[in-house]
Amino acid sequence: MTIDPNILADIKKALLDEKIELEEDLNRIAKPIDAKKGDYEPTFEEIGNDREDNTTEVEEYADNLPVELTLEKKLQDIIAALAKIETGSYGVCEKCHQEIAIERLKANPSAKTCITCN
Repeated sequence: MTIDPNILADIKKALLDEKIELEEDLNRIAKPIDAKKGDYEPTFEEIGNDREDNTTEVEEYADNLPVELTLEKKLQDIIAALAKIETGSYGVCEKCHQEIAIERLKANPSAKTCITCN
């Protein structure tokens, strides 16, 4: 697929900006296991050892887990999209192997599939 270099540069910048934002958000509620791959683990503040403190810690962990998983998935999609840009395989649907419409890529730069296969 041949994407206009200026459009590709804009898409790459958008991906990098979103990557930074996601990493900042993740660092507030998780610690990196392998930041290069976008792997994080939710954290919680250790506030004490009694039963009530432990309950609070478990609640915080349970609250952070789904948020961390959602942010982590978005980050991994962005990392994958950036890798595809570098290898020249960006913009190809992972299911049907057809080109993804540029309008879709502008709206969702980490899209893995075309609108038909979505």
